[in-house]
Amino acid sequence: MPYKLLSYAAGRDARAGLLVGDTVYDAAKATGVAAYARVLDILQDWSRAQRALTQAARRLAAGKSRLKGSSLARTRLLAPVLYPGAIFCAGANYRDHMLEMARVSGNPPEKDPHEVGLKPWHFIKTSRSSVVGPGARVALPAFSEKVDWEVELTAVIGRPARNVSVEDALRYVAGYTIANDLSARDVGRRPHVAEGSPFKMDWLSQKCFEGSCPLGPWIAPASEIPDPQKLAMKLWVNDELMQDSHTSEMIFTTAEQIAHLSTRVTLQPGDLVLTGTPAGVGMGRGRFLKAGETVRLWIDGIGELSNTMKG
Repeated sequence: MPYKLLSYAAGRDARAGLLVGDTVYDAAKATGVAAYARVLDILQDWSRAQRALTQAARRLAAGKSRLKGSSLARTRLLAPVLYPGAIFCAGANYRDHMLEMARVSGNPPEKDPHEVGLKPWHFIKTSRSSVVGPGARVALPAFSEKVDWEVELTAVIGRPARNVSVEDALRYVAGYTIANDLSARDVGRRPHVAEGSPFKMDWLSQKCFEGSCPLGPWIAPASEIPDPQKLAMKLWVNDELMQDSHTSEMIFTTAEQIAHLSTRVTLQPGDLVLTGTPAGVGMGRGRFLKAGETVRLWIDGIGELSNTMKG
């Protein structure tokens, strides 16, 4: 029986939830494992937890459990991982987006990185300050007038991964969720610093402002998404479709990214890998987010994430 793993508000606490159909059940109670009270606890024990969750979902779907749940509509969802140990974000990883950004900058299109021997390229977002959940109102930073949207397939790591091969990389993924890699485009380059200077870029201001990583609505187990390179993805601002692409447009696949990252650091359960965004960002349109606008993201097999911007 398909299920989704999520975090939900239980009074002042955050609890791990199991979504079966349209009903949310407490994951610890559903599995009978008291230690599975938080999603991070579940991810730390993923090799065993995934079996327990699958069995619990089957019992619940078949009506073989007396456990009472809450309707999804009446449940306040939180970001599914509270909070990731690390958030790795792929830059320039969609063919259509690279062409879009080359046009905006007036530069010729870049060559395929594989052809020139380049490896995947990542930056890091902050965790507790950046991550917000479904429905959260995100404050546009006062220091930026050009906040952009970026829909991204996000791999949630479920096993420690160090020096893993491309062929084995997806075995370390517990599941997938959706992230909006919000970006303050007008503060990424420090003024009064030469263009060729190694001190030009300001990644913190551009990528790590408060609420810059909306995440959710839940985690779809990897067993339900056997090939992360076969997923359609869309993003709307209000009701206007902005991004409409497919994960097959990735330059470096999800597996290639995880394998490469694992040669630099040990990926830990609960870490996130944001795999890049396709064409259709605001930078390519000269159009940026305003207070009161709602951004809605959808990825096939996962679901929909929505957040509203505020001043």
